[in-house]
Amino acid sequence: MNVMADPHADRKAWMSLLAKAPAADLARLWGGVEAPDYTFLRPPEIGGVMVRGRAGAVGAAFNLGEMTVTRCSLKLACGTVGHAYVQGRNKDHAVRAALIDALMLTDRADDIRRAVLTPLEQALTATKARRAAKAAATKVDFFTVARGED
Repeated sequence: MNVMADPHADRKAWMSLLAKAPAADLARLWGGVEAPDYTFLRPPEIGGVMVRGRAGAVGAAFNLGEMTVTRCSLKLACGTVGHAYVQGRNKDHAVRAALIDALMLTDRADDIRRAVLTPLEQALTATKARRAAKAAATKVDFFTVARGED
């Protein structure tokens, strides 16, 4: 089977990470990065999106509910464009995420990955591991003992 790799997989991964990152963590990590000059293509805007779901991941799609998001698009002085959609109503978070997206498309990508994305990914992985451990601690194994009914 000839499966072509997604050429945008890396960008999808970092944009997902930035969207899920706690705003305080992103702000702390961004504090050590020299911000470039930029102009807004779309200043941060707060809006809503409809979240859809599927029962068992195979059923018919249904509207689960609405979620608040903030989006932003900007252009660096060098012409590189960055976009962001983040959960909630935090405009600063959206601007930082869009700046990081744009910088990841420049020659500063390795520095940004090292300073911001890698620590965010490690924190997210640690959080998932803690949640999984907490859930595993509450796991109950049920078993059935076959009885002979004479």
